[in-house]
Amino acid sequence: MDFTQFFLCLTYFFLLYYNVAIHAKTLYLLKGEYYYEKEVVSLLLAAAMTTAALAGCGSSNGSSSSDASTGADSTSATSASASTDGEKKDAAGEKIAMITDSGDITDESFNQITWETVCAYGDANGVEYEYYKPAEDTDEERINSIDLAVSEGATVVVMPGYLFGPAIAEEQDTYPDVTFIAVDVTEGDIVKNGKAVDLGKNVYICSFEEEQAGYLAGYAAVKDGYTSLGFLGGIAVPAVIRFGYGYVQGINAAAEEDGVDVNVKYYYGGQFYGDDSITARMEGWYADGTQVVFACGGGIWTSALDAAETHDGKVIGVDVDQRSKIGERCLTSAMKGLPSAINNALDSYFSGNFSELGGTAQQLGLKDGDYIGLPTDSESWGFTTFTQDQYETVLAGIRDGSIEISSDTENQPEVGSHVTVDYIS
Repeated sequence: MDFTQFFLCLTYFFLLYYNVAIHAKTLYLLKGEYYYEKEVVSLLLAAAMTTAALAGCGSSNGSSSSDASTGADSTSATSASASTDGEKKDAAGEKIAMITDSGDITDESFNQITWETVCAYGDANGVEYEYYKPAEDTDEERINSIDLAVSEGATVVVMPGYLFGPAIAEEQDTYPDVTFIAVDVTEGDIVKNGKAVDLGKNVYICSFEEEQAGYLAGYAAVKDGYTSLGFLGGIAVPAVIRFGYGYVQGINAAAEEDGVDVNVKYYYGGQFYGDDSITARMEGWYADGTQVVFACGGGIWTSALDAAETHDGKVIGVDVDQRSKIGERCLTSAMKGLPSAINNALDSYFSGNFSELGGTAQQLGLKDGDYIGLPTDSESWGFTTFTQDQYETVLAGIRDGSIEISSDTENQPEVGSHVTVDYIS
C-alpha cells in the first residue's frame, strides 16, 4: 500500500464516522424493535461502499473497481426482493396494518386475536406494524382507514370480518401494489355498487367452517351432563349462524346417543356488544334453568357472563380460548384458527410466494388442518365427565367425514325427539 492509498483509506474511515455521528439520532425504538428512518439507508450504503473501498486498499492487483461493482449489484438485488414475487421480502421496507371491524383490539375476541397475531408476527420477523380503527362502522370509514394506513407506508393490510367486503372491492384496484389479507370474508362479501366483483391478485380471503366448532361445543356440553342450554348470537351473519346451527347439531347428536332430553333457547342480539337489555334477557334464561350459554359475537359475551355470575351459570366462549378472561365460568370455547390462517398468509407474502394465494378464497376446516377445535390444556378444560379421549374421537370423525355437519345457513337444523329448540325472534 502506497501513501496515496493509505490516505484514501483514512479519508473513507473518517467519512463513515462522521455519517454515523450525524445520523445516530435517526435510530429510534418502535414497539420493542429498532427501526431506521430513510436517512439511515444512505448511511448503510455509505458503509457498504466504504467496506468495499477498504477491501480495495489492501489489494495491489487493481481489483477494487470490480469489488465495488459487486457490492452495487448486491444492493440492487436486495431492493428488488421487496417488490418481486418469488423472492423473499426485505422486512425493513414493509409495514403490516391491521384495520379493526366494528369492535376494537380489546374485545377478547376476533379483533384482539387478529391484532395479537399481527404483533407477534411483526416482533418475530422484524416487521413494523400498526392498527387503525375506523371512526364509524361504515364502508366509507373502513376505506378511509385503509387509505390512511397505505399513506403511512402499509404494504400489507390485514382485516377481520365480512364487513370489509365492500372496502376490499373498492381498494384492491386503487392500491394494486398493496397486499390485502382478510379473514372471515367470503367471495359473496366482495361487492361494489351492490354487485359481486372478482378478487384481485393482491387479495387473499378466507372463512372457516364454524359449524364444526359449534358442533364440538354443543356435543361436549351435553356429554358433560348439561341439558338446558342457550345460544346468544350477535348479528345473524353467516359465520354466527354456522356457529349456532352447528351447536344445535352437536347437541342433537349427543342427546340422541345418550337418550337424554335437552332444551335449547336460541337468540340473536343484533349487535356485537353486550348491554343492559341483553344482560337482562340472559338473567331471565339462567333464572329459568339455563345452565350454559354459548355467547357468539364479539363482545356480546359480557352480557352472558354478567348474568352467569349472578345465577351461577356457565358460558361457552367463541373464536379463541376465552378462559383467561371469563375464568372458571367458561366451560369451553369454540375456536377457529385465526392465528394459523393469518400467519400462513403473512408467511406466503414475506417469502415471496403470495401468487399462490392471491386472488383466492378458502374455507378452512378440520380437513385442512387444525383450524377448528376446543382448548385442551388443563387450565382451559372445564369438563368433568366429557374426556379428551371422547373429544379426539369426535374430532377424528369430523376430519374423516364420518360425522357430517350441515353448513346450511338458510334452514334451521333438524333435531330428533330428544331436543327442543326455542328460536326467539
